[in-house]
Amino acid sequence: MRTFGVEEEFLIVDPSTGSPLPLAADLLRLHDPGDPAAAGAHSMLAVELHQEQLEVITRPHSSLGELAAEIMAGRAYADSLARKSGARIAALATSPLAVTPHATSNSRYDALLDKFAVTAREQLTCGCHIHVSVGSDEEGVAILDRIRSWLPPLMALSSNSPFWSGADTGYASFRTQAWNRWSSAGPTEVFGSAQAYHQRVADLSATGVVNNPDFAARLSARHPTVEIRVSDVCLDPRDTVLLAALVRGLVETAGREWKAGQEADMVPAVILRQADWLASRWGMEGQLLHPLTHKPDTARNVIAALHAHVRDALDDAGDAAYVEESLHRIFSDGTGARLQRQAYSRHGRLADVVSDAVVLTHQEPDLYQQSVSPSRTQAPLVPAVT
Repeated sequence: MRTFGVEEEFLIVDPSTGSPLPLAADLLRLHDPGDPAAAGAHSMLAVELHQEQLEVITRPHSSLGELAAEIMAGRAYADSLARKSGARIAALATSPLAVTPHATSNSRYDALLDKFAVTAREQLTCGCHIHVSVGSDEEGVAILDRIRSWLPPLMALSSNSPFWSGADTGYASFRTQAWNRWSSAGPTEVFGSAQAYHQRVADLSATGVVNNPDFAARLSARHPTVEIRVSDVCLDPRDTVLLAALVRGLVETAGREWKAGQEADMVPAVILRQADWLASRWGMEGQLLHPLTHKPDTARNVIAALHAHVRDALDDAGDAAYVEESLHRIFSDGTGARLQRQAYSRHGRLADVVSDAVVLTHQEPDLYQQSVSPSRTQAPLVPAVT
């Protein structure tokens, strides 16, 4: 069983005004492993590029149930620290309200700000990165080559950033648009081997622009994992658990394809950029590029194809029922982008969008039940007949 872990980035917000607050360093100083509130929250806390955000990093797990429990515990503990400073933690991939971020000062971030200027200064975005274990760099690169076309649907499922600088952008994931301003962000061509991957990274480093590229998916520089980086932080913690299950399913499926000698899809990265753009623009509310045909299709058909592609791996991991139930819920209720827009429609104030987001970030649903099974009355997740 492959292990997996999650990195979630959150906004630190004023609960009354909704404005982001530059308190990350203060929250880390408040961290006390002996605090009763930390019981069960074994996640690491880390600063990010700006002081208005805080990262929560889980340990690796083999069980989806254990990962789900730590995701919720990590969110709750981070929020408990924020409360001590009169703030809250919100799972928003961009701030609905206009903000001038305060940079975290250290050698790494100082260099980024100096080199990338306004791209770095404005980069107050919160993502969800998922790590899945691999046996070697060779296997890891083979997996990266075989999951490229399946990443845009994950972006659509996680879309949670419709607002930017006080306005509705029209995008479901505007974080993706902001993130793609980094010079090495986005999809890659097929590498073919670990040697070719490492040579590409070395060549990029030799340009003097980047050291650790911001590929949509990459080998981790610190762990024996592949790291999938396309997702917004999810408003609903159940969506984070769903993404983790789907990503592990993708990685396992790709690993099996490699061992069976199945070649990677050689679709050019420029086509995958169009798939990214559609997922960023519409999320689950419009057409996406189908990962097998690379032609426009409905979101339901695309997600059905993803589900079918990883179904065997989900079954083997015991995650199939949770994933199917969760996908039906998203088709019914929508992603974070829809929920944010609905909150704005109800209240008419972006501050209330943030207030509602705080509640949803820390809701305590039954995140995972091993015995859950989809209702027989639900529509099947199969492509529509055309």
